[in-house]
Amino acid sequence: MKKWFWIGMFILIIGKVSAQKTEKVEEKDRKKPERTVVFDSTAFIQGDSVKPQIAVEKKKFIPNPGKATKLAALIPGSGQIYNRDYWKVPLVYAALAGGTWTAIYWNVRYKDFLRGYESFYDLSDKTSTTYGQLKSGLTSDSRLPIFYRGGILNGQRVDSLLLTIDQVKREKNTYRRYKETAIVFTVALYALSIIEANVAAHLKTFDLSEDISMKVAPKIQQPNMTLPTPGVSLVFNLHRRKQ
Repeated sequence: MKKWFWIGMFILIIGKVSAQKTEKVEEKDRKKPERTVVFDSTAFIQGDSVKPQIAVEKKKFIPNPGKATKLAALIPGSGQIYNRDYWKVPLVYAALAGGTWTAIYWNVRYKDFLRGYESFYDLSDKTSTTYGQLKSGLTSDSRLPIFYRGGILNGQRVDSLLLTIDQVKREKNTYRRYKETAIVFTVALYALSIIEANVAAHLKTFDLSEDISMKVAPKIQQPNMTLPTPGVSLVFNLHRRKQ
């Protein structure tokens, strides 16, 4: 009996020790991070050779605003080309061409009426005592035929109505203002194309996707209000892309 008793006790002790070791191993395995092995059937290419398939993500183009501004300032439309906004280039050149053509057109008219205005004065001889004065026999009410070009390309001259010196002066000053306005407008368009290239480059660095969120929430304390006033606050979250 004693023999069987000691044999049973020995088996019991061995079982407990084995159970404790098993629990420790299982606990150790739980602490280890799980690893998932994915078999890619496309990895086998030609026979038994295995070539790893590396997914290369194409880097998205993010322009440099400073470079876009410099290019647009040097050559009109080049900033838009750098930003890859190719559809804007024809608009830039059309605007600049239109402004330039208008300035040239009014400048032609201005020169024609300037020439007509000078025809009232004696400007042939600078040494003459009458230089810069009305020609002999002309008064402020005298009328002379003033010729001006009706078009820039064909250079056609049209005989206008007989005008006095005051009328010619008004026309001359009017076309000069038109010319100066067209020049200012053209320069403004050129500056606007530079600004647009800079702003467009900046906007391309912002994430205009679902990351932009709006939060609507009630608000009791309002700005510039001494007492609590109920209201609604709108919060927009804009996420800037990392360059």
